[in-house]
This record gives sequence, C-alpha cells and structure tokens, in this order.
Amino acid sequence: MAESPVSLHQGGGTLAQAVLASAPDEMLIAPIWKRIAAFMLDVLLISIILTFLTNGQLTLNLLNFELLSGGAEYILFFASNWAILLTAHWLYWKYTGLYYSRSFGQKLMGLAVLAEDGSEMTNRMWEIRAMKKLVYLIFPLSFYFGAYDLARISQRHTHQSNVDLRVGSIVAHANSLPPANRKHIK
Repeated sequence: MAESPVSLHQGGGTLAQAVLASAPDEMLIAPIWKRIAAFMLDVLLISIILTFLTNGQLTLNLLNFELLSGGAEYILFFASNWAILLTAHWLYWKYTGLYYSRSFGQKLMGLAVLAEDGSEMTNRMWEIRAMKKLVYLIFPLSFYFGAYDLARISQRHTHQSNVDLRVGSIVAHANSLPPANRKHIK
C-alpha cells in the first residue's frame, strides 16, 4: 500500500496546515474576489498607460489578427506588440512587488504578498511570480489557466494559486499582519 504524499511531511497535519502554521498568527488569507479585482485593476492600469503612450496603436495592433496572415514582417510586428505588452506587465509586477511588496491593484484592495513564513519576498521570487502571471494575459490560455487556478485556490487550505505554490508566497490582508511582518509593505 502506497503512502499518501501528505503523510511524508514531518510534523503532523497536512502540508497546507504546516504552511499556515509557519505564517504570522493573525494573518487573514486574501479572498478570491479581492485577488481577481486586484489583477483586473493592474491590467487596466498598464493597459491605460500603454494606450496613452502609443496613442491607442498598441491596443489596435494586439487585436489585429489579420496581421498574422501577412508576410513575415507583419507577423514580427504583431509579435513585437505582444512582447511590449507582456514585458510592460512583467516589469510592473516585478518592480511594484519588489518596492511595495504588492502591486497597486493589490494595494487598493488592501492585500499584501509575502513569503509563506511571513517574511519579505526576494528579488528572484518577484521575478518568477511576475513571469508566471503573464499566462493570464494570453488569450485563450488566460481562460484555461485562470479558471484552473481559481479552482485550485478555492480547494487549498492556504488559498494559494499555482503561482503562489511555485514561488512560495501567500496573499493576505495587509492589515491583518503583525507589525513585524508588515514593515516592508508600502
């Protein structure tokens, strides 16, 4: 009879319980709706900035799938517009996370992102988190991975997305954190 992977964890309880046990005592995990709202606010903010900077051309080019039926230069042009969009979001999520421990959307929703043990996340953690979130922007992958992650968040005791599990992060209510765990959050 094979052992359950959960029982391999030393210290009793499930792995999810062990993660939450190492987190700050008063921490409240962020609900799904706040995470979705924060993500949408972030995407809207970056989209508005890119639309303003490109006088609306980037948005039009991203939606112009007829470019894909053109020659190589049109395909390259289409791909470069997507590269600009994805790079802008990656830079935004990485550096707002690095400097504020959350994005502006998360700040507006009263959320903070921290390591599973309640400490500040590292530069590498923010890089990976920002990169993994890009899949939510790419149609039609966004629907599949978004729905899958929402289902996984609701099934896990820790309410961690697959991105959170990969990075080792937890999204919590910022005000529920003890002062010692809140000092890096701006």
